[in-house]
Amino acid sequence: MTATLHGGPDASGAALHDFSTNGNAVGPCPAALDALHSADAAHYPDPHYTALRVKLAAFHGVAVERIVIAASASEFIHRISAAVMQQGGRKAWLPPHSYGDYERAAQAWGLQVLRAPQAPADAALRWCCEPSSPLGQLQADLPQHAAMTDGVCVLDLAYAPLRLEGTPSLSAAQRNRSRAWQMWTPNKAMGLTGIRAAYAIAPEQADAGLLQRIESQAPSWPLGTHGVALLDAWVSDAAQQWLAQSLQTLREWKSQQREVCESLGWECFASDANFFCARTERPYATGHAFAEALRADGIKLRDCASFGLPGLVRLGVLPPASQRALKEGWTRAAACTDH
Repeated sequence: MTATLHGGPDASGAALHDFSTNGNAVGPCPAALDALHSADAAHYPDPHYTALRVKLAAFHGVAVERIVIAASASEFIHRISAAVMQQGGRKAWLPPHSYGDYERAAQAWGLQVLRAPQAPADAALRWCCEPSSPLGQLQADLPQHAAMTDGVCVLDLAYAPLRLEGTPSLSAAQRNRSRAWQMWTPNKAMGLTGIRAAYAIAPEQADAGLLQRIESQAPSWPLGTHGVALLDAWVSDAAQQWLAQSLQTLREWKSQQREVCESLGWECFASDANFFCARTERPYATGHAFAEALRADGIKLRDCASFGLPGLVRLGVLPPASQRALKEGWTRAAACTDH
């Protein structure tokens, strides 16, 4: 993999109707915005994040020693991949379709990549994600991975706070008792993906040597004051109440967005999250003329070829005005292409 492929802004900036990224489109969360505006950027944060770690631990009901602060999910993905390799790990297992940074980090640190349906039994590092990316679906074998005693399992919970349908494979209590690491990135749920801040929860019986390696490889101050403010706001009652209310709005928008897509002749796939994949009635590929015409019209989708799903697009749920723009823009682009 020679290029990093993500949704969101590109060389032309942010698209007016950006379906390619999965932040909470109801946001930004007012409580989080207030915290950012009040952040003291004139001083360093506490380098040990003492008060923040106490709040995160209380929010999840775990011991504070289990909280690991990270600059972002991608930073932690690379850090734990490096730590596993340095302890003698040689293989990393991935779901069949998953976030590209899992593979990029494994390759960067010399781990052989195994991908389902290959067996994960001898993998030193296993990645799980539920709801999954890009499909937003249940990972059926998650309980088995979380219970395995060999190797390191990391459960990416980026979209757990944005689940709109279905039931998770593991309850919060089961996650906290499992042998899996948990990786949390609340900036998506807060509608503030431009603030890079994350944290991980180590298993209750985490390997002490691995935990020490992960901690020792962290840069000084992985979070600035604005990252601290975001995570501090994330665990507040005000932010959690806002999030719960926003999910109902997202459910309504998601239903409407599926109807819009189906009216264009697209096949929409089931998803539990605030996004879904679809097979469009004509090809959409990043860099091709049709996609460029839409981009010039302020519309961007996420081409799923890099996920191993060519012919599919992923759409984050956006408000009705953006949905109307998608239908009108797609229809215009199709008419121009046909002529």
